[in-house]
Amino acid sequence: MGNDLKFNPEGSFTIVQFTDMHIGSEEDQAEDAKTRELVLRIIEAERPDLIVLTGDMIWSHGVPDPAASFRRAIAPVAASGIPWAAVYGNHDSEGDVTREELLAIQQESATCLTQAGPGPLSGVGNFVLTVKDRTGEDAAAFYFLDSGAVAPEHVGGYEWIHTDQVHWYTEQSRRLSRRKSGPLPALGFFHIPLQEYADVWSKGTVSGQKFENVEAAKINSGLFSAMVEMGDMMGTFVGHDHDNDYCGTLHGIQLCYGRVTGYNTYGRLKRGARVIRLTEGKREFDTWIREDDGMVVR
Repeated sequence: MGNDLKFNPEGSFTIVQFTDMHIGSEEDQAEDAKTRELVLRIIEAERPDLIVLTGDMIWSHGVPDPAASFRRAIAPVAASGIPWAAVYGNHDSEGDVTREELLAIQQESATCLTQAGPGPLSGVGNFVLTVKDRTGEDAAAFYFLDSGAVAPEHVGGYEWIHTDQVHWYTEQSRRLSRRKSGPLPALGFFHIPLQEYADVWSKGTVSGQKFENVEAAKINSGLFSAMVEMGDMMGTFVGHDHDNDYCGTLHGIQLCYGRVTGYNTYGRLKRGARVIRLTEGKREFDTWIREDDGMVVR
């Protein structure tokens, strides 16, 4: 479908972020069924304008048919009729399936907004979506970045958002700023947290829970400093660390975790989703977590 996102007549725009659903093979039917039922309940409760999946939609390693698992993972989102987009996590394509193949499956859905992104860039799925105001002008931007999977052996740990992706973001930000004569309010979505997610817990104003270490990449490629310099990014949203759900402000940018959604994976937190609401004409957003029992946590 085309990118026809827009603020509603009341001047708001709501996003539901599902993360780390970890849908497995047919042997995991009971837990995966609970995950899909939770996704449907939260969509019905929030009726968002956009659904975002921030990676690890599936377990792909050792799964006989990861493509089938992926179709099951996105099925309730695709069936909702609501526009949606996704970025990949470290587990989505570690098995016998590629990111390109998973993208083709996503794009079978008429409401999918995920794009491959520029061919030369690192990763698959680096793209930007804009939201229009009631006059038809761009009023907000959402950046989606592929944070990769596993770092090269000589580095170890997780991959990072590469410098070519950071450069692409700054170029897109400048382009949109020129059209609006100033920074366009923006949000960022990727899977693996930045190193600054550890900094904000110790230095920033934080709400939420931290029950595990921030599993960021060992390499800091400068995305956070680029966002500070561009002046457009209001907040970023990640997954990856299932036992963290906090949101904190560092140098004017809110760094937020989603809430783990999948039952077929580790984690002590109640399953749920993060909700994000923007208001037209304001450089700010409200956010909360809706849990599996319907409770709202702010």
